Amino acid sequence: MQAWRVHRNGEPGEVMRLEETDRPTPGDGQVLVEVRAANVNFPDALLCRGQYQVRPPLPFTPGLEVCGTTEDGRRVLANPVLPHGGFADWIVADEAALLPAPDALDDAEAAALHVGYQTGWFGLHRRAHLQPGETLLVHAAAGGVGSAAVQLGKAAGAKVIGVVGGPDKAAVARELGCDLVIDRRSEDIVAAVKEATGGRGADVVYDPVGGDAYTKSTKCIAFEGRILLIGFASGVIPTPALNHALVKNYSVVGLHWGLYNTKDPAAVRACHEELTKLAEQGIVKPLISERVAMAGTADAVQRVADGTSTGRIVVLPGGAR
Repeated sequence: MQAWRVHRNGEPGEVMRLEETDRPTPGDGQVLVEVRAANVNFPDALLCRGQYQVRPPLPFTPGLEVCGTTEDGRRVLANPVLPHGGFADWIVADEAALLPAPDALDDAEAAALHVGYQTGWFGLHRRAHLQPGETLLVHAAAGGVGSAAVQLGKAAGAKVIGVVGGPDKAAVARELGCDLVIDRRSEDIVAAVKEATGGRGADVVYDPVGGDAYTKSTKCIAFEGRILLIGFASGVIPTPALNHALVKNYSVVGLHWGLYNTKDPAAVRACHEELTKLAEQGIVKPLISERVAMAGTADAVQRVADGTSTGRIVVLPGGAR
């Protein structure tokens, strides 16, 4: 089979190599899955760089979520067991963690409904307790993680403000349904949020960026607001000024979705059922910006790493579906 493999850490475009290799062998409690679509995530770039919270032994194949078919014919969503990641023809996955792929979505859309939307749902509902009528500020709103949060925020009845970088991404965020879009390159985020909320600020901030985005969030967070930390795509991990949180009465809330797979797997399945219903109703639909063939995988991961992509880029090993 074909698989993209990383033999040394570095930038994805430099260290990913498409190779012929043997199919992985399932262990106890695992199944072999043929990959129909593999979603590209920012953590794939971190894996290549050796900066992710999980560091698989070299050589490894990146790719953290797929839609595929089991040997007994089930169409499923799966998180591959590293080092045999999803940018390959076949993966192994834990049988207990498989989720049924929604019939309402094609393979690429189904692959993209998994981690990003689960992260959004757990973040907004379990960690930040977003309420109807509240204002949700989403950083990187046109990206894969941000676009999911925008849709889930609208589904929850929130007013959604999206922050993006550049006019092209602003157009994407508007199409997603943002009530207000702020271009961080040409507009003052803090002033725009305060103006849009009558000076109150955002009740919930969804931040997959960190760095300057976090700093600005602290300046426009509402009384009893919640800043939800999803990741640090900027490469800068902020150091919260806890005295500021105390004085302004807001919370800084972290989310590592992967922990729910071990701490509360039943909640993951319940979330998937809810997301499947929203997809069937057309309330959420993953924004697929590109469907690329296997040969284009390294370039796709590099573009996600560089922050030049919008929505989700999905790899289709067997051709377009």
